[in-house]
Amino acid sequence: MTISMYQASVPVFTRALTNLITVLEKGAAFAEAKKIEPSVLLDYRLAADMFPLTRQVQIATDMAKGCIARLGGQEPPKYEDNEASFPELIARLRKTIDFISSFSASQIDGTEDKIITLQRKDTQVTYKGLPYLLSYVQPNVYFHCTTTYAILRHVGVEIGKQDFVGKL
Repeated sequence: MTISMYQASVPVFTRALTNLITVLEKGAAFAEAKKIEPSVLLDYRLAADMFPLTRQVQIATDMAKGCIARLGGQEPPKYEDNEASFPELIARLRKTIDFISSFSASQIDGTEDKIITLQRKDTQVTYKGLPYLLSYVQPNVYFHCTTTYAILRHVGVEIGKQDFVGKL
């Protein structure tokens, strides 16, 4: 049995981002129930040198939409990164899910050897499609989703592994 580039990307990212919506909804409900200003949670970070929750969500969506766009031969859409509330972050996640879901398997499959070039500050990094997806993008999406989960769990939001993993 083989797995395609599409199967290893669009459904995987859709699931991770959908589950992140659930986590953020529980975070918003927690803030409301505890009378905590939502910005306190959105600006929270696990360590001083880590990004706050809001940026974690932004990066997770940037990684997913960028990957699918590049593999699919399109320029990734640019978002303003100005979300300042739980509803705005959830809307960003939904927009990203809609975008990546607009790609068909025929646009993504067969891109294992496609050259993907990313511009960094002062340099360019080049990947082939399969290692780009499996060794760069997937770990980054999971890292930023996990960090968002960990921030909310740390501040007391009642979420568990099932919220992160979702239902099969």
